[in-house]
Amino acid sequence: MKNRTLLMIPGPIEFEPAVLAAMGAPTSSHVAVDFIETFGQALERLRSVFLCEDGQPFVLAGSGTLAMDAVGANLVETGDRVLVVNTGYFGDRYAALLSRYGAQVTQISAPIGARPSLDEIDDALKKAAYKLVTVTHVDTSTGVITDVQGIANLAAHYGALSVVDGVCSIAGEALHMSDWGIDVALTASQKAIGVPPGLALFVVSPKAMKVFAERKTPVANYYADWNSWLPVMRAYEARQPSYFATPAVNLIEALNVSLRQILDEGMPARFERHRLLSAACKAGAAALGLKQIALKPEWAANTMTALRYPEGISGADFLPRVARAGAYLAGGLHPAIKNEYFRIGHMGAAKIGDVLTTIGAVEVALAQCDYRFELGAGVAAAQAVVL
Repeated sequence: MKNRTLLMIPGPIEFEPAVLAAMGAPTSSHVAVDFIETFGQALERLRSVFLCEDGQPFVLAGSGTLAMDAVGANLVETGDRVLVVNTGYFGDRYAALLSRYGAQVTQISAPIGARPSLDEIDDALKKAAYKLVTVTHVDTSTGVITDVQGIANLAAHYGALSVVDGVCSIAGEALHMSDWGIDVALTASQKAIGVPPGLALFVVSPKAMKVFAERKTPVANYYADWNSWLPVMRAYEARQPSYFATPAVNLIEALNVSLRQILDEGMPARFERHRLLSAACKAGAAALGLKQIALKPEWAANTMTALRYPEGISGADFLPRVARAGAYLAGGLHPAIKNEYFRIGHMGAAKIGDVLTTIGAVEVALAQCDYRFELGAGVAAAQAVVL
């Protein structure tokens, strides 16, 4: 008897069997010849997934927050001005993090479900000289996607480095790091990259590496110091052993498998698949009368969907019923509306059948909560998008 519920939260996600098999293989030495080859391949493949062939990839044992921390530690010095484009919980987090390194942080925000306009960002950049402009590509707390290409263009125009928190976007949403002039893009393994939690992944442009090399003060974070990690990354890519701290061997084995699968699918095809999954999920939700947190369709991410509960229904009643019907979903994260909405992840290995199962489970739960709707309308609407 099947005793497993589909995991449809915005990370961790469902993982491919070959990725999980790599996780379960016997652990090798971190300086074994085979592992050096694996790590070198993974670094090379990261460039292709980030679409930044001249960038410097980093793979560290840690979460997406470590990737954020590493960027702050290495690119910010006391007194540097940083503009944080804030669309939710993770914009708040980056502002707090950068302040720890002495940054003078200015935030530009929007109402929940919206995003700052390019004109607002342009106006802010006119008023002061900023070293960094940070933006969350998809804020997992709201499901809002930002115009990172437009923001990166503005940052470059005003002489600032652009930093994209792509934890909930990279390998799912279109992001062309080199072509769009993005200076740093970062993510974590457990979302669209498709590997269990535990790896902080980021790629740094040559321009940002030059800024790092010219910093005047020591990096205040010992573990995340690029001076320690850069020789390691370069050595593994050159197929040579190196050591600073023990890498997450099995996770890197799994990463290499997943990156190969991603590149075999092809980045344009992968972006299109995520767009289709998103459209199906959102059409199914709309047919059930559920409203998104994102206030405009073009502000809604492709990797996840954030939906308000119908009036009179709580997460405590709804989410366990969805799980019993076959799909784990996530509750709210944004502190201001935490109890008002839920979140569906549809990224990485997700297939259209997973979305249909999820919408079906949502229908079951809504019916059990005495919500009135046309039975089957959500699944039919999702199917119509695909067909």
